[in-house]
Amino acid sequence: MTVDVNEVIRAAKGRIAASGAAVAAVAEAIDESFVRAASLIIDCPGKVFIGGSGTSGAVAHRMAHVLSVTGTPSIYFSPMDSLHGGAGVVDARDVVLLISKGGASQEVLDCADVMRARGSTVIALTRSHDTDLARRADISLALDVPQDTELGGVVATGITLAQAAWGDALAEVLMRARGYTLRQFHATHPAGAVGLLDELPADLPPLTLPSHDRTRSEASHG
Repeated sequence: MTVDVNEVIRAAKGRIAASGAAVAAVAEAIDESFVRAASLIIDCPGKVFIGGSGTSGAVAHRMAHVLSVTGTPSIYFSPMDSLHGGAGVVDARDVVLLISKGGASQEVLDCADVMRARGSTVIALTRSHDTDLARRADISLALDVPQDTELGGVVATGITLAQAAWGDALAEVLMRARGYTLRQFHATHPAGAVGLLDELPADLPPLTLPSHDRTRSEASHG
């Protein structure tokens, strides 16, 4: 059997190019709803809980870590576990960010209902403002990718990279708005290559976010 190495290389390069297109689509999805979500999170007196099922759960786990190390204490949680008593850790001081491309997973929808009943604020990151999850959230953020950026058109590959990039953008905005320094970041990383650094780069330039009350007022009059 003859192996066409070039075909394998083309397939791999094509998938990487598709993944790049999925991440590039994130920039088009950033709008005023992103600012409202960031303002709500930075004004949150409690913690940020981030959840999702399946591949969205993997993204939620990564996003919670990136936010935490950049100055926004965040915790990953499982929507299904929240329906078996885990919701008890969340209260009215907290913000809950739920990630679901289709916005239709029943455990995620039920989780949103339980969290809102507990008084927490729910943010939905889903494909459009017209999904079941978006309609159950206090704030919805629409993030979708071209179908061909998904493996076979159905495997959640491009969307997870896009969601992760969205989370990275959120982390930077919040880090700069808080004035969280690289020295503070370094202090939580005593191990590994980061911990061995003797000199750190210059801090990121500051950024100002509007208060959540003002963004909510502007949204209601827009």
